[in-house]
Amino acid sequence: MHCLLCDEKMIAKPSWQALIAIEKSSLICEDCSKTFKRVDIKDRSETITDIHSIYAYNEGMRAYIHQYKFLQDVALAPVFADALRAVLQRKDAIIVPIPMHPQKKIERTFAHIDELLHAARIPFEDVLVKTNTDVMGEKTRDERLAMRPLFAMKEGIDIQQKTYILVDDIYTTGTTLQHAATVLKEAGAVQVEAVTLVRA
Repeated sequence: MHCLLCDEKMIAKPSWQALIAIEKSSLICEDCSKTFKRVDIKDRSETITDIHSIYAYNEGMRAYIHQYKFLQDVALAPVFADALRAVLQRKDAIIVPIPMHPQKKIERTFAHIDELLHAARIPFEDVLVKTNTDVMGEKTRDERLAMRPLFAMKEGIDIQQKTYILVDDIYTTGTTLQHAATVLKEAGAVQVEAVTLVRA
């Protein structure tokens, strides 16, 4: 088997788990795994009670995100499944992925946050729709603050009196999460939290 990131051949190490067929095969090699820096940064904002970012945005993570999102390599979705599952395993909250605009989903062929959650076996609800195709990384801070709302509630969705946890891939300025959290709070969410794979 070859590493899905660097394409180097991976040599399986003998273990007792392999002998009884319970060992999970790794998708990426040990060298690529070592390039990711776990940080577990926690933050909060006016509308979001807790923002938990799992990894730092470094060269290894940049390469992963580029290949996964922009080169459309959906096979990489399970790479961080264990980390996401550990952070998101809560029975008292409703998980909500940050949605893609339908036009972007057609271009990229899959919704990358949805696939991360599927790979982690985390149930989620699609309650939001993205209302425009603006790319946050291409805007200045002032442009982001002056933007019209990025999200709206899906028609026919009733928000429960529960905690909602937004999930996104990258946290930079927090604008995307703030817009989504505002919509959820206005619709009746008791509390909004957020989990992002990466903190830029």
